[in-house]
Amino acid sequence: MRILITGHDGYIGAVMTPWLEAEGHEVVGLDSFLFEGCDFGDSRPPAPALRIDLRDLGPSHVSGFDAVVHLAGLSNDVLGDLDPELTYEINHRASVRLARLAKEAGVQRFLFSSSCSLYGTSDDDLLTEEADFNPITAYAVSKVRVEEELSRLADGGFSPVCLRNATVYGVSPKLRADLVVNNLVGYAVTTGEVRIQSDGTPWRPLVHVEDVCRAFAAVLAAPRDVIHNQAFNVGRSEDNHQVRDIAKVVEDVVPGSQITYPGGVPADARCYRVDCSKLPATLPAFRPQWTLRQGVQSLYEAYTKKGLTLDGFLDTYVRIKRIKALMQAGALDASLRWAAVERVQVEERV
Repeated sequence: MRILITGHDGYIGAVMTPWLEAEGHEVVGLDSFLFEGCDFGDSRPPAPALRIDLRDLGPSHVSGFDAVVHLAGLSNDVLGDLDPELTYEINHRASVRLARLAKEAGVQRFLFSSSCSLYGTSDDDLLTEEADFNPITAYAVSKVRVEEELSRLADGGFSPVCLRNATVYGVSPKLRADLVVNNLVGYAVTTGEVRIQSDGTPWRPLVHVEDVCRAFAAVLAAPRDVIHNQAFNVGRSEDNHQVRDIAKVVEDVVPGSQITYPGGVPADARCYRVDCSKLPATLPAFRPQWTLRQGVQSLYEAYTKKGLTLDGFLDTYVRIKRIKALMQAGALDASLRWAAVERVQVEERV
């Protein structure tokens, strides 16, 4: 397929782009490059890419593709809370507009990177894709709204699929330090503390970034009628963990580390467990490969190899810090647009 990946320079996109290229697809990226230069590990040859804000897309940017993989957006609850209206403008309205443009351009498949955060908080057992939505942040609300509108766009020529990723972790060329597993390992390596930012009781479903790539690749390869207009939880049902249990795994893996509770941290209302059995049952070719312990070990080895420091970890790889720094420097305006460059710039290699 010829695939457009939005957010290809982000945490998931930087892993998924070469992954899909290795599967034999022709991939073109699309990104506003807010985190350009925030690199971790060895660089890879860049894919052809459009340098453009998601809000500025026109019909020509989506024409000629067989599929769109939509990853772009303000990437977590904290960043979403910076300005909830911006979250709805970018994550919701711009995403739906992208889908409509893709449909009008004849794009057959549209894979949306949704999130299990739309379940919000629940006292129930494992939540299936049929569970009620209970979003408690602007980020999660935006995911619900996009899913609802994508479903209404579905027809015989346009096939959307919503992949509800569990909380992602693992090494990426565009590392994020604000994800729970990545964060706990980072503190353990740089300070010796496995610093829990809550009381440790909330439940989190987890998924390795490479298993997210496996899921998207499997859906792209699947017969249309098997996945058309459906939602899938992405992860392993076995990898629903309380934060304190994640911390214990980190403590076991990182030599000399010890779990600590800093205190004075507000209670975390996000607490849910999800059933991830539908996707592998629907697509037997998809089988998650990573366990939590393997992922923590991989992160520990990567952080240690790089000689990671706490300042470098927090200043370079925490999304909200990067955004605020760019705004304070005048590089980004209040709407999170680049202040000193043209809004639309297509790189010569496309």
